[in-house]
Amino acid sequence: MGGDLAPAEPVKGAVEALTRRKSLHVTLVGQEEVIRAELAKYKDVPEDRLEVLDAREIIEMAEPPVNAIRKKKDSSIVRGLKLVKEGTCDAFVTAGSTGATLAGGQLLVGRIRGIERPPLAPLMPTAKGPVLLVDCGANMDARASQLVQFAQMGSIYMQNMTGIENPRVALVNVGAEEEKGNALVKEVYPLLKECEGINFIGNIEARDIPAGAADVVVCDAFVGNVILKLYEGLASTLIHKIKDALMTSLRSKLGALMIKPALKGMLKEFDISTYGGAPMLGLRGLVVKTHGSSEAVEIRNAIEQCILFKKKNINGQFVEKMGLGQQPEKPQKEA
Repeated sequence: MGGDLAPAEPVKGAVEALTRRKSLHVTLVGQEEVIRAELAKYKDVPEDRLEVLDAREIIEMAEPPVNAIRKKKDSSIVRGLKLVKEGTCDAFVTAGSTGATLAGGQLLVGRIRGIERPPLAPLMPTAKGPVLLVDCGANMDARASQLVQFAQMGSIYMQNMTGIENPRVALVNVGAEEEKGNALVKEVYPLLKECEGINFIGNIEARDIPAGAADVVVCDAFVGNVILKLYEGLASTLIHKIKDALMTSLRSKLGALMIKPALKGMLKEFDISTYGGAPMLGLRGLVVKTHGSSEAVEIRNAIEQCILFKKKNINGQFVEKMGLGQQPEKPQKEA
C-alpha cells in the first residue's frame, strides 16, 4: 500500500505472475476493499491461488522506520513480514518504505545465525550481463567482516540466480591498486584475498562497472546507493537524449524507424526493471524491495525472482557454504 503506484501496479504485477506461474500462490496485503476494487479490473483471476489479507494502516515513505514498524502493526509491511516470519509465505515483495522494510526485516523476520548484517543486493545491467551490487542501502557504516560476508553471499547468490560459474568478485575503490582507498577498503582487501570460496579479482573503479568488469561488486551501503542512483539517473537521461535526437528532423526520424528493432533490444537489455527487486540477503526468510515507483513488470519479475530463490535454496547454501550455525538467530523482540 505504500508504493508510489500502489495498489494498482502491485496488484497488476501479482495477477500477471499468477497467470504465468500455475503453481504460485499470492497473498495481497493491504486495505481489502481497495485491493478488491483493483482485482475487479481483471478477468479470470485464479481466486483459488489468490488471497487478500486486510491490513488497515499504511507506512508512509517519510515516517521514521523503527517507530513505524513498532506502532503500525496493522500495516501491509508489518503484516506481510509476519507472514514470512511465521512460514505462511515463502517471500515478501514490497515497493513501500525502504527504511521500514529494512528495519522490519531484521526485527520481525530475523537474521540467519552468524550473519552480521543483511545487505540489499540488486542486479544491474552491464555490457556483459547483470552485475550484483552488494550493499546498496542497508548498512551505511559497515565493518570489514560484514563486507566479507557480503562478498560470500553475493557470490553464492549470483552463481545460482544467473548461472555464472565462479563469479568475479570486486571491491569498489578509487583505484585498482591495493594500497588505495579509505580505512575500510584497506582493511577488507586482504581479508577478501584470503577468503576461500570466492573469486576475488581485486579493486574496481565505478567507471568499470557498466562495462561488466565484475559479476559481484562489494561496498558499504553509502557508496552502493550513490552508484545505484547515478546508474539509474544516467541511464534515464541518455535514453531521453537519444529519443530526442532521433526526432529532430525527417532524416533522423527515418533513421530511427530503421534502427528501432535493434535499439529496442538494446534498451531492453539495460532496463533495470527486468531483474526484479533487491533481496535482503541473510535473513531467515526472503524479503525483496522493489523501487517505490515500480510498475507491474518489476513486481512480476520480483515475484518470479523469489520463486527461483526458493527453488535454489539460497539460504540453505549460505548456511552450508559459509559455515554458519544450523539454528537460526532469534529475531529481536518487538516493542
